[in-house]
Amino acid sequence: MAEGSVSVAEVETCFQKFAVHGDTKATGKEMNGKNFAKLCKDCHIIDGKNVTTTDVDIVFSKVKAKSVRVITFEQFNQALTELAPKRFKGKSKEEALQQLYGLIVGKEPSNVGITVMAKAAAVDRLTDTTKYTGSHKERFDDSGKGKGKAGREDIPDTSGYVSAYKGSGSYDEKVKEA
Repeated sequence: MAEGSVSVAEVETCFQKFAVHGDTKATGKEMNGKNFAKLCKDCHIIDGKNVTTTDVDIVFSKVKAKSVRVITFEQFNQALTELAPKRFKGKSKEEALQQLYGLIVGKEPSNVGITVMAKAAAVDRLTDTTKYTGSHKERFDDSGKGKGKAGREDIPDTSGYVSAYKGSGSYDEKVKEA
């Protein structure tokens, strides 16, 4: 390999990382269109001028099989071969492809824009279970943990005693005395 060239194995590693991103069932051997677009965006293949998201979607549709929604690594390489001359105009196909590989190698899916839970005084005040009153107070125990169904519904006493009977559980003591 020439100096500055990137091995296909390194590109395949990045392919696998992006292929499994966001999909628990993915094996890493096939990539869907959403993850291909994410790879192109995160690795700065999409520059907004020469290569746009539309170009990426068109190339993805072109290289995938008609009835399938995913591409293999070989089809991924075909897609990169088509995108490389667009991204790096004025260079030979091999040079452009190597530069495109250089953009991809070592990258992982970024998690920018993920929703984080807000930590504001108002939210803390509203979710503080010690400040609850009335029937809502009954839904939580002393530690602030929810009681589940027992806190939401009145569960009937099926012990066999009449409701509001004060001497429940005292039958055995009375029988022993007699």
